[in-house]
Amino acid sequence: MAKITFDGVTKQYPDGYEAVKDMNLEIDDGEFMILVGPSGCGKSTALRMVAGLEDITDGELRIGEEVVNQKAPRDRDIAMVFQNYALYPHMTVRENMGFSLQLHGVDKEEINKRVEEAAKILDLSEHLDRKPANLSGGQRQRVAMGRAIVRDPSAYLMDEPLSNLDAKLRVQMRTEVARIQHRTDTTTIYVTHDQAEAMTLGDRVAVMRAGKLQQVDTPMVLYSQPKNLFVAGFIGSPSMNFMPATVEGDTIHLPMIDVKVPRDLRQRIGEIDDSKNLIAGIRPENFEDAALLGSDARDRGATFKTTIDLIESMGSEIYAHFTVQSDQRLESDELRELAEDAGITEVPGGGGEGDVVARLSAESQVAQGQEAELFVDASHIQIFDPEDGSSLTAER
Repeated sequence: MAKITFDGVTKQYPDGYEAVKDMNLEIDDGEFMILVGPSGCGKSTALRMVAGLEDITDGELRIGEEVVNQKAPRDRDIAMVFQNYALYPHMTVRENMGFSLQLHGVDKEEINKRVEEAAKILDLSEHLDRKPANLSGGQRQRVAMGRAIVRDPSAYLMDEPLSNLDAKLRVQMRTEVARIQHRTDTTTIYVTHDQAEAMTLGDRVAVMRAGKLQQVDTPMVLYSQPKNLFVAGFIGSPSMNFMPATVEGDTIHLPMIDVKVPRDLRQRIGEIDDSKNLIAGIRPENFEDAALLGSDARDRGATFKTTIDLIESMGSEIYAHFTVQSDQRLESDELRELAEDAGITEVPGGGGEGDVVARLSAESQVAQGQEAELFVDASHIQIFDPEDGSSLTAER
């Protein structure tokens, strides 16, 4: 096991494109670190630099206390698990898992010992003599992980290893990956585009955008205290609702209602021009059906009436969609990039009519096409500066 340190690491290609820009990140010994972000943000390039598959243009990369910029991949004591399983079809599971040890001259008895220990961890013992074609997708992925485990490396590098699996199997394998990492207690860097994987797997998560780290913290801090619009919109499902806002005294003016904010939240916002156009962010779960609230809960926010456009019943909860109207148009590079990553052309809350998603209790009786009274919790509203995307409400 080893600590991995990015110290001002930059990757620039011959055409001048910078895939990773001045990356500074310390991954502790035994830590499970997630690199997450949209396609093209630089997360896989960062991982490949650790593996030695990409040259480093500037800065230092250290594994343990050793600078490895010029070290060959085979000399870095790391093991990679790729998106495609890269198994040898003519070899059995046992042979696939032990092949790298064989290449390194490890004796046959030791290879068998390590393979059987890894197979036990991965629940593959009864499949050791089968070939990859006779295995399920999840079993083949576990074989690929077993090939990494038997090497007992200083670090595991995983590049979207579950993206080829179907949704149900991906959830099951997330649990397996977390369990294996905690059992082996090996430093792990895991690259994913799926924020659900990032939130459920990592000790810490590093959110990347356009080659730069945006925020590095625990999943819950990223969710509750995002430092900017991009992190706020990328983390969370359904994603945060964005809408135009202004702040006047202790009141936030939203398209559907004016809300008084708690004193501590107002203090974090600080002095601001009453006429300045801002962006408010509200998580879906910070709405509720007003009919289900007690009087004490109502004191934390305000209620408003709206027509429900669409109901999505999830069994344990309800997603209620409604529309807000605003003359103010949101202009933000972060919101545009979030829209592009989601494959939509409209900027979230971009002006005119904006769709808002409320996550309500399953007991709610709100109905599609009918007016409902909803509650918004003012203590969890987040305010962002559209000029640089920074959060004005995040704790500093």
